[in-house]
Parts: sequence; C-alpha cells; structure tokens
Amino acid sequence: MRKVLIANRGEIAVRIARACADYGARSVAVYADDDADALHVRLADEAWALEGRRPAETYLDIGKLLAAARRAGADAVHPGYGFLSERAEFARAVLDAGLVWIGPPPEAIEALGDKVAARRIAQAAGAPLVAGTDGPVASAAEALAFAEAHGLPIAIKAAFGGGGRGLKVAWRLDEVAELYESAVREATAAFGRGECFIEQFLDRPRHIEAQVIADAHGRVVVLGDRDCSLQRRNQKLVEEAPAPFLSDEQRARIHEAARAICVRAGYVGAGTVEFLLARDGRISFLEVNTRLQVEHPVTEETSGLDLVVEQLRVADGLPLSVESTPAPRGHSLEFRINAEDPGRGYLPAPGRVGRFAPPSGPGVRVDSGVESGSLVPGAFDSLLAKLIVSGATREQALARARRALREFEIEGVASVLPFHRAVADQADFTGKDGFRVHTRWIETEFAVDLADAPRPVAPDAAPMLRTFVEIDGRRVSLGLPAGVLGAGAAQAWGAAPGAAGMGPDAVRPAEAGSPDAGPGGLAAPISGALLAWKAADGEAVQAGQVLAVMEAMKMETQVLAPVAGVLRRAVPEGAFVEAGSPLGRIEGA
Repeated sequence: MRKVLIANRGEIAVRIARACADYGARSVAVYADDDADALHVRLADEAWALEGRRPAETYLDIGKLLAAARRAGADAVHPGYGFLSERAEFARAVLDAGLVWIGPPPEAIEALGDKVAARRIAQAAGAPLVAGTDGPVASAAEALAFAEAHGLPIAIKAAFGGGGRGLKVAWRLDEVAELYESAVREATAAFGRGECFIEQFLDRPRHIEAQVIADAHGRVVVLGDRDCSLQRRNQKLVEEAPAPFLSDEQRARIHEAARAICVRAGYVGAGTVEFLLARDGRISFLEVNTRLQVEHPVTEETSGLDLVVEQLRVADGLPLSVESTPAPRGHSLEFRINAEDPGRGYLPAPGRVGRFAPPSGPGVRVDSGVESGSLVPGAFDSLLAKLIVSGATREQALARARRALREFEIEGVASVLPFHRAVADQADFTGKDGFRVHTRWIETEFAVDLADAPRPVAPDAAPMLRTFVEIDGRRVSLGLPAGVLGAGAAQAWGAAPGAAGMGPDAVRPAEAGSPDAGPGGLAAPISGALLAWKAADGEAVQAGQVLAVMEAMKMETQVLAPVAGVLRRAVPEGAFVEAGSPLGRIEGA
C-alpha cells in the first residue's frame, strides 16, 4: 500500500494517520464542513472535502468516499470504527473499486455483523449463549411477546449495529414498546438499517471482551482480554486490560470461544468478541465487532503490538507479528474523554474547546482528536480523546491514573473528567474489598454528586459556503467558512442571514425569545435536533410524561413534562435547537 484513505474523523482518524506514517504509507483524510480545520485533517498528508454537515451526507456516503479515494490516488481504505466500518456493502464497494480494504472480508462482516447470524455461528462454535429470537422482530408487539415468554430484563439490539448504538434494555413491560421504537430509530440513524432482535439480558453482568487478530495465512491469535463494564447508556467509559478478577478457567473459556468463533467465520483482520459474565459465573456470548475497537490501546500497551500497523500488515498480505497469545505486560486503563456533562445526566455538550491541556509523565498516553480551539460538532460522536495509563500492576496503573486525571484540563466544553476522577477512588472499582462494578453500576450504585458544568457559549460553527472557480479552464469547487465573509458577501453566496452557528434551520434563543423561567417553561436540555414530538399541540399532559425526543452526538435524550397542563409546541420536528432554548410551554401549570 502506498496511500490510505481514512474513511473516518476525529481521534481514530488521527490514530490511523500516525500508524500509516510509521508503516511508510501516505494518509488521506476526508472531512465534513464542520471538520474543515479538525486535527485529523491537518495531520494527514492530504485532505479532501465531503461537502456536507451531517453523517448521511459525509462519512456515511459511500459514493463520496470512493470519489475522494479516486481523486487522491489512494490504493487502500481504512474505515476506523463507527460509521461504515461494519458495513459489508462498503467493503465490497472498496474492493470492487480495485482498492485494498483494511478490514475483514465482506462475507465475515456480513455473517458476524448480523447479530442473529453471529449467534448461530457462536452456537456452532460451542460458545455459551442466553436465549434470544431466531431473527429480527417485526414489531414492538413481538418484542413484548418475547419478554412475556422469557422474562425481564430483555435487550433490544440492532441486528446490524454495534458500539452500544441501537441497544436498549427493558426492565418493565410497559417500556418495551417505546424502547423498541427508540432502538429502531437509533439503529437507522447510526447504521442505515433499523432491524432489531431480542435476547435475555443478564442482570448486573460484567462486560468482558477478547481482542482477536487474524491474517490471510490461517493464523488466528487472541491478543488478550479487556474489562469494559463501566458503561452508561450502554456506552463504555472506562476499559482495562487484562480483565481483572477473572479465574484462569473463565479467561481460558473466553479466549477459546473467541478464537473458535473467528476461525469458523473465516475471519481476517482485527476484531473483538464480546461476552457478558454474570454474577453467578455464567458466561454468555454477546457479539463480534468486526473492526478496531475504541479501547484497542489498552491491548496495545499490554501486548506490545501496534494493532493498526498489524491491520496494515494483514491487508498487505503479510503474516502476523505473533504466533500465540502474548503474556500481558503489566496493566493498562483507558478513560474515554467525552464531551458530556455528568452533572446533567451525561448530556452531550457540543461546542468549541477553549483549552485542551492533556497530562503526561510515566505510563501516560493520550490519543486525541481535538486540541485547543477545536470545534466539537453536535452531529457526530462525543469522544474527544482517550487517556491511557499503564503500570507494572493494576494498583500502579490506578495511582498513575489519579495523577493524570488531576492534571488533565479541558475548558470551553463539558467533559466526563469529573466522573473519571471520582470513579478512580471508588472501592467498588479499585477492588480492595472485591470488584463490584457491572454494566449498570453507574446508574444503580455510583452515588457521587457531580456538579453541573457551565453552559458553553454556542459555537460559531459556520457552514461552508461553496461556489466554483475556473483555474486554467478547469472547474474547481471553492469553499469558505461563512464567518470569514461579511454578512452581505455571505448572502451573495447563498447563505441565510445568521448562517453562522448551527445552520439556517436552527432555533436560537435570540430568534425564539428567552426561555420562560416559570414552572411551565419547556427548554431544550441539549443542543441538537428535535427528532419527534411525543405529544400533540394542545394535548393535556402529566408531569414526567415524555413530550419529545432530541438527538445529539448520536444519543437520544427524552424531554419530560416538568408539570401537568396543556402542551403548546413552539418548535417543529427536525429543527436544530440550542441548549436552553424554548421548545414550548405547558399552560395551566
């Protein structure tokens, strides 16, 4: 490979560009309008515009990505994680275009990316499994029927997704229907397909996974295991390797099952096989992620391998650098640094980073997609950076983590740093009196009161204004941020007045009036899109009733009625709204 197009953004695009440089290949970045000055764009050897602002018209547009690869003269494509990384049709399109696909074969992605088919492969490979539907369910009624037959809790899971998107856990029968519809919406938005299947959910399990790498010469190696139990809304926040407090028998069972599944699927490349470990010791296969994982650095630190370089080697037809599972080198922890406000229920917090001052010192690594001054758009994932801390023992790694988390400073946007600082001292997590963390521990047992972060100033995320120029007779697209032009010039280029910020369809406090401070005021809890109203204009509603659903950074947030009364809606569905802006009010409160 000479030149690799990175079909992604943010932290993982930076990570891949650096691996390409280490491997001796050139890197090509692509970018949405709001990412025009992003770190990954400037670190790559060259960058090409995708001309759009939202995922569907940029990083999820296969045609645009392949066109960029063609224009750049790339001979390979790395999908990173998220977006199209687990879409077999993208892998096939890359191969059909005569390019090298840096990932597993499309057939393996299809077999294992379909969570129902993956269950069948796992069953054939002898992996442990809980009860589940034979295929995707067609309606909320079918999901309810499964819950009634097998008992609660149940997991409603996107059949063609991963990473916690399109995954909902129902604990009560009366919430099954709404959670099913929400899972379908999230799956459609994140993966382009909304099919969901149902399986039993183990109450308070640990989340354990095995990192697998396989080459085209038949060698399949498990590089180690990780614990990813510290999650909220099924999104991992802290991961570590090796998984602590496992018995030798449990570790061997997980490794054996992970390898057997990948062998049976004809797997090639990097992949992760995930399991749930119940409190009674039962192990249940969860899914296979047919891509690089966000948490891959902890395995790199404990195995001594560069997993992205290994991906490049495998794609080039070279054998793996290892023949068997390496003995772990000490212990490593990863803390995901998301733009979310833990004091407000981990609400997404897009904005502009005023100051980004990461820690350093012995055992500290920071993989970042931002720097001071970076814009964090609301249309994409909330991950800013990853703090990876390693030590000879888990205790040393934890001590270094506490020091590094104290040093880490981010201003301008809210982040989950306060949560990480608190959790690093929790006895349930440190394990001095027993490791008691599970996948719902944050929601059920984490009791530290975290302060609300200051509301960020709305970012000046000016849309790109585009026209065309001729250079020596060649028609060339020219794009400039609206903010660099005066109001008159911007309008001459076709921008609406006030186009800077969230775009012409945005609802801002200045346009809609100040939020009513009274008990009936209904303000947006986050900056994002109003996906759907759940109550009609003029409908009588009760306190606590779900009135609307908003979405930002690929996460849905419910808007609840603060009081009983009659709903008067002020914002249409599909509008982009800044946090604190009025959505409407409840009369008669």
